[in-house]
Amino acid sequence: MRLGLALGYWGRGPDPRHLELAREAERLGYDSVWTAESWGSDAFTPLTWIAAHTSRIRLGTAIAQMAARSPTTTAMHALTLDHLSGGRMTLGLGLSGPQVVEGWYGRPFPRSPLTATREYVDVVRQVLKREGPVEVDGRFHSHPYRGDDGTGLGKPLKPITHPLRAGLPILLGAEGPKNIAQTTRIADGWLPLYWSPTRTDAYEASLTDLPEDFVIAPMARVTVCDDVAEGLLPVKAMLGFYIGGMGHAKRNFHADLMARMGYEEEARRIQELFLAGRREEAIMAVPDAFADEISLIGPRARIAERLELWRKGPVTDLLVLAPDPHTLRVLAELNS
Repeated sequence: MRLGLALGYWGRGPDPRHLELAREAERLGYDSVWTAESWGSDAFTPLTWIAAHTSRIRLGTAIAQMAARSPTTTAMHALTLDHLSGGRMTLGLGLSGPQVVEGWYGRPFPRSPLTATREYVDVVRQVLKREGPVEVDGRFHSHPYRGDDGTGLGKPLKPITHPLRAGLPILLGAEGPKNIAQTTRIADGWLPLYWSPTRTDAYEASLTDLPEDFVIAPMARVTVCDDVAEGLLPVKAMLGFYIGGMGHAKRNFHADLMARMGYEEEARRIQELFLAGRREEAIMAVPDAFADEISLIGPRARIAERLELWRKGPVTDLLVLAPDPHTLRVLAELNS
């Protein structure tokens, strides 16, 4: 099981520790470093900065949001950074949800998310392969554009720049069973939002007949500390925000996922509290048991014991949200 460093997205401003952590992860032998985006900082610019200050570690977006860019724009970002980094780029994509797509990007959330994702990946693949002009007659993505409000003058094009790698890896963030199953067919890997090594049956039906070398790369917070309950608080805060606030009361993919993982009553309670403005109560309503099973928190010996559960399953890459170099170092030692 390879290790990756997950840096997430910025809060109020850039985190001055991120470059130091990325360099330390490379020195410790971590395989990859990953950035993200929500509705503030973007995923590609920080990753380019990290690429310029490292030499070996692979670079990934976990995730770049599809609604933020046309698929050809995303392919341009990926092929450019792949060249500049000497072939270290991995493109992680996600569709996000209606709240973000419509509220931030000002676009309609696709009524058929699987079709929209499939077409998006198809366009990116065509750009990267550069076997001919990009041509897709899709429901959501048409190249050239064929809408009634167009001029009709568009023509198929292929990228001027020759991509460094036609097979640049594409990973997808997917939560629903059908979306995960499609991911195994159209992508090189999957970025699970929550992964519990003791509840792999929650995804089992979607992961049949996996292609060879298919990547499964969940993200987990890791903290070496003496007090487990205190160490779990940042995990609970993240879960409270995602499950309670990242979606509508009637349509929240994160809450639905938590429900499928055996915590339906708790997920709905978190939503209810968060949407009522009782955010602190929503965070404290997150069960310690759930926060604990999707993370690695506690003393070194406890993390070592629980890490074995992650190593025994189908996970190929563990993307580590770690707050300090000491934790990165401990995990590298335990995983060696």
